Amino acid sequence: MRRRSKKIFRVLRELIRIRLQNLMMFRLGFFGPFLVDGTLFAVQLMVFRAIYSNVDRIGTWKEGEMILFIGTFSLINAVSMVVCFFGLQQIPEKIKKGELDLYLTKPVNPLFRITFEKMNPGSIPLVIMSLCIIGYGIYLMEITPGAGQVLHYLFWVVVMMVLYYDMMVLIRCVCFYLVTNARLEQLEDAALDLCMKLPGIAFYGIWRIIFCLILPYGLMATLPVQCMNGEMKWQRALAGIAITAVFTGLTLFVWKNGVKHYNSAGS
Repeated sequence: MRRRSKKIFRVLRELIRIRLQNLMMFRLGFFGPFLVDGTLFAVQLMVFRAIYSNVDRIGTWKEGEMILFIGTFSLINAVSMVVCFFGLQQIPEKIKKGELDLYLTKPVNPLFRITFEKMNPGSIPLVIMSLCIIGYGIYLMEITPGAGQVLHYLFWVVVMMVLYYDMMVLIRCVCFYLVTNARLEQLEDAALDLCMKLPGIAFYGIWRIIFCLILPYGLMATLPVQCMNGEMKWQRALAGIAITAVFTGLTLFVWKNGVKHYNSAGS
């Protein structure tokens, strides 16, 4: 187990080194995302400000919880942009063009390599700005979280990052079975856009089933906020962990099954 962990760490370190070398060959490709993501973040904040300028609360959430929600969702998205987004985006193209052959013949888990080979340090400023928004939201909530509460919040952020990753992989693995997943990616964009503006507590009835169970984007920033403001109950915590576990298992199954049915370029 220890030897396997060292091997994974060495592979990850090498992927980071190669990625940074490739980015620094084109300086604009390295520094450009700093400006682009910073501008996107500013525009996003203005949109949220316009939406919630005349709203005192949503359900039990006041301004502090909403700011924390915005910062949390932005943090989850920003970390995925840094770590895995650009690698996972290439899965459909690699399947269609047969480029997945190159990954299946290497002594490294293909999904692991695809996940980390296109890391984007240009999105790090977005992570920093998201942390600033989170801090401001906590300040508006007028609470002083202890170490345990902070760790509890970080635990849920990590769990929701895993769920976000699962959804990205699942939607792109559809290309193992269909010609294109363009419609599903459009659905993903629409669901993310909605759930980045409305927390999970705003959904009821069929909408809660859709956005908290089938397409669980409504959970991704909601649960971390609920653990911070004291609304997290053990039933809700178990449900969040169970949903993440189910989607993780489904992701691994769909990926492995898809690879088995993958028609390589040489077949």
